Amino acid sequence: MSHAIRRAGELALDEKTVTALRAVLKTTADEVVQAIIDEVPPYANALSGRMGGTIRRAVRTALGHYLDLASGKATGGDAGEAAYELGRGEVRDGRSMDALLGAYRVGARVAWRCLAAGAVPTGLPAAEVAKFAELTFAYIDELSAASAAGHADELAARGRAHERHLEHLARDLLAGASPDVLLASGQRAGWHPPVSLTAVLLPAAQARPAYRTLDPNTLVLDDLPDATGVLLVPDADRPRLLRQLSGRTAVVGPARPWTRASASYARAIRARSLSSDIRDTEDHLPELVLSADTDAFADLRARALAPLRTLPATTAQRLEETLRAWLLHQGRRNEVAAALFVHPQTVRYRMAQLRELFPDLESPHRVLELTLAAGLRAARATRPIPAP
Repeated sequence: MSHAIRRAGELALDEKTVTALRAVLKTTADEVVQAIIDEVPPYANALSGRMGGTIRRAVRTALGHYLDLASGKATGGDAGEAAYELGRGEVRDGRSMDALLGAYRVGARVAWRCLAAGAVPTGLPAAEVAKFAELTFAYIDELSAASAAGHADELAARGRAHERHLEHLARDLLAGASPDVLLASGQRAGWHPPVSLTAVLLPAAQARPAYRTLDPNTLVLDDLPDATGVLLVPDADRPRLLRQLSGRTAVVGPARPWTRASASYARAIRARSLSSDIRDTEDHLPELVLSADTDAFADLRARALAPLRTLPATTAQRLEETLRAWLLHQGRRNEVAAALFVHPQTVRYRMAQLRELFPDLESPHRVLELTLAAGLRAARATRPIPAP
């Protein structure tokens, strides 16, 4: 309250004037509160009942501090601290700083009118009345500044707390926490669950810039291991999302019910481990399926293609390529020949060899195994047929 204190030092209110002003404190406080109710809409219902009584006492206390300051009996520090807490409380009650400053402006006008009406009849000289007016408005200005600081600090603290709650929710989602835990975490964060979430992996440095272009309900983490960032995008329009991520090194997982966002994240992680060129996991489902259990896939290839191990390596490779083309083209000889750049008669000859090696080649179960083992090889499963 430094400016108001300097003004108070220039003012000399005698005891008679101070006594007269204290006599009108209650009436002044009531008129201030009523004017705020009438003129500042956000306070129309806030100052009734018990809350109204509390506010009236607070206004009387502030005016009492003011008179102590004007008579040289106080520094005004307590009033500044109270105004700071008032600003914080207005955030908790959901009112803006504009509303509070409006209340201060109305309060200053009404308080000065009432206090002047009490001071002038005591014979206060005109010069002292002018100083008294300057002190009044300096005091109100500093109270409003203290309230503005409290309001801003409370907003900042709430923003940081909200951010922490959102990050905690994102971590719970990635960890696959139970629905009950996720619901509680979402409520703490004030986050409204969507129908689905889509996980997006990208470098940590790109996470926040990308986040700012997406749905504001998107969750973001940019401090995962290996400098990885992740976005959890609610109810994503997939083509639009891919366009929004154009130019970024992103891997987009599938949309999943929001409580199963960890499944979208896990698929994006697996896709990134397969190849740095994968962008949309939906375009690489065969590779992802076959890479889900690489040991099982290796065992399947070893068993399904075991008859080829009896042949020289070059012959085995040629027959495996022919088998793959035959499976993928569903036995259409001319298409198989075109795919292999050989004559159809060559295909016929090789298929005769394969039928000797695989007597049950027409069996649906055998076709399934061979299709998986030879026809839809995952990006990482390109090694030769394993030895027994």
